[in-house]
Amino acid sequence: MMTTMSEQTSPTSAEPPAGRGRPKDPAKRHAILDAAKSLFLTHGFTSTSMDAVAREAGVSKLTVYSHFSGKEALYFAAIEAKCENLMPLPMFTLEPGGSVAEMLQNIGEAFLEMVYSEDSMRLINAIGADDPKMARLFCEAGPQRTQSAMVSFFQRANELQQLQVPSPERAVELFFGMLQGGCRHLQIMLGCCPPPDREESREHVAEVVRIFLRAFGV
Repeated sequence: MMTTMSEQTSPTSAEPPAGRGRPKDPAKRHAILDAAKSLFLTHGFTSTSMDAVAREAGVSKLTVYSHFSGKEALYFAAIEAKCENLMPLPMFTLEPGGSVAEMLQNIGEAFLEMVYSEDSMRLINAIGADDPKMARLFCEAGPQRTQSAMVSFFQRANELQQLQVPSPERAVELFFGMLQGGCRHLQIMLGCCPPPDREESREHVAEVVRIFLRAFGV
C-alpha cells in the first residue's frame, strides 16, 4: 500500500504548533492512540491508514493530523504510550532514602510484564514483515526509552551512594539481560513455551536483584 508524503513524517520532527485555535482535546488524543494501537497490532504499520485510524477513533482525519504530524509520529506515540502505561517514567525516580532494591524489583517485574505482554510480542513479531524503519521507530519509542530511564536511575543511585556502578550503560544491559535470560527467553519469543506467571516473574526478578546488588551494592 502506498502512503502519502504526509504519512511519512518522522516522529522526531516537531509537530506544528497549535496556534491560536481551540486547545487540543486530550480525550480525542487518547481515542486516537487507542485506535492506532489496535489497528497497528491487527494490520501492521503499512496496512493501517490515517483514514482508518480516524474512523476507528470516531474523529475526523483532520483531527488526527492536528494531534500527530503523520503516521510515523502516531506509531511512535502509540508505542511510547504502551510503554508509559506499563513502565511509567516516575518508576525510575530515585529519591534520597528510597530503596534501590525495591525499585529494582518493581522495575524488573514491570519490564518482564511489558516484554512478555501479548501486545508487545505481536508488535515484535509483526515488525519483521514491515519496513525496517518501523523497527527503528519501535526501538526508539520502547527499548531506548527504557534504557535511557534506567541509565539515569543508576547515575542517581551513584550520586546518592546507594550503588557503585562504574558504567551505567553497561549495567543496564547486564540487568535487563539477566532478567530475560537466555534459552527460555528465546523459547518464549518463538512461542515454544508460555511466559512466566506473576509469581515466577517475582521470584526470578528477586534473584536477579540479589545478584546485581551483590556486584554493585555499597
